[in-house]
Amino acid sequence: MQDIKHITKQKKSLLKRLFKGGEASSANMRRRLAEPPRKKLRLRLILPAIAVALGLWPIYNLLAPSAKQISPVPKADAKPSAQPVQKLAPLDTFQSLQVAADLVPSARVVGSRLESSLPDGGVISYNIDPVLQGKVSQYLAERRVPYAVMVALEPKSGRVLGMVSHSTVDKDWHKKAFNQIYPMASLFKIITASAAFEQNRVTPDTVIAFNGKLTSVDPRRWEPHGRKSPEMTVTDAMGKSVNPIFGRIASSYVGKEQLLLQADRFGFNRQLFPGTSILPSTTVPPQNDAELKLMGAGLGREVKISPIHAAAVMAGVANHGVMMTPLLAEKVTSGTGELLFSAAPLELRRFLSEESTVKLARTLSTTVNKGTSRRAFHDRRGRALLSKINIAAKTGSIDGKDPEGQYSWFAAYAPMEDPQIALVVLVVNQGKWNVKASNVGEKALEAFFR
Repeated sequence: MQDIKHITKQKKSLLKRLFKGGEASSANMRRRLAEPPRKKLRLRLILPAIAVALGLWPIYNLLAPSAKQISPVPKADAKPSAQPVQKLAPLDTFQSLQVAADLVPSARVVGSRLESSLPDGGVISYNIDPVLQGKVSQYLAERRVPYAVMVALEPKSGRVLGMVSHSTVDKDWHKKAFNQIYPMASLFKIITASAAFEQNRVTPDTVIAFNGKLTSVDPRRWEPHGRKSPEMTVTDAMGKSVNPIFGRIASSYVGKEQLLLQADRFGFNRQLFPGTSILPSTTVPPQNDAELKLMGAGLGREVKISPIHAAAVMAGVANHGVMMTPLLAEKVTSGTGELLFSAAPLELRRFLSEESTVKLARTLSTTVNKGTSRRAFHDRRGRALLSKINIAAKTGSIDGKDPEGQYSWFAAYAPMEDPQIALVVLVVNQGKWNVKASNVGEKALEAFFR
């Protein structure tokens, strides 16, 4: 029993010691446990800060280079560092054309001239007629034409009298309007006829029989069938833009090789304006007789030309077969007053004999009087709007894709006796025909001969 009591006492003593010791241990434990929360609090603050820093590090690396490039705002008493302006070098004729063309949209009327400012404070003085430029621009804007381009030249010198681009669809149209190439359509009939004239195969009075409608696009039906087939002179066919006749001229009178050679003489398939962004005009060799006929009639879609080249061609026909380099700027001066360019007539190439240009003039004389642009140049009573001026002209129409729409061309020069202006207009309508190129051409000539 004593052993049991002893054991009991030991247990009680043990419990007592444990209890007392437990109190001490518990207190120590509380003291020890009270410290970690402070450490955890610090960790809760430190760890997120580290995570944020690590997350922002890539962004800092990305922005740091840009931040270094940004100049701090100078203090009021600090002198701003002068930014060096690149000095402009003297320009040749083609370089001046490119520089002046880029700045045409910003040109303003100063006195009787159009001028544009250069980055160094210099000035471009244009050869452009401000009245002609303004009238055409206003007319295109009023008629809300989707796309349009007009280029007018002085045949004898090459001076650019007008250079207008307009679009209600593409605000950046002016950047490419003059430099792009577009399907030439029936303007190519001028090349077809000139090739036949140069070979003395036909004359303006040659009568050619054909089959099908005047606007037929199927060369398989153009060959005449006996005496009942219609026929027409080359002159009347040019004015009315008769596809079957010019298809037959290309196939039966000129031939593939001579037609392509004539196109090359006109400046196709070569960089006609080096140092500029004007694309070379192109032809694609026809693979068979049907394609040759289509090309001769102006229905070859891969025969493309720029508006500037087309205007130079028409001016060359007016200038007895000599094409002059377009002179857009009269002069270019730097910010220091240095003369960088002064316009002087520069022959580009002879592409036609004078005899052939006389023959072409006869054929082109019927377009306005009784041909495809008669309505544009006559009022409702049939009275000529420009009755005192003889005009040589050609029209063309075809569908295109860049930009998409119906392409309408008008090329002309006047007066025929002593040409003062040659112009080309391209209008691209989409859906509804807002206006034809002939209407724009009439307004341009009216403004010029005001």
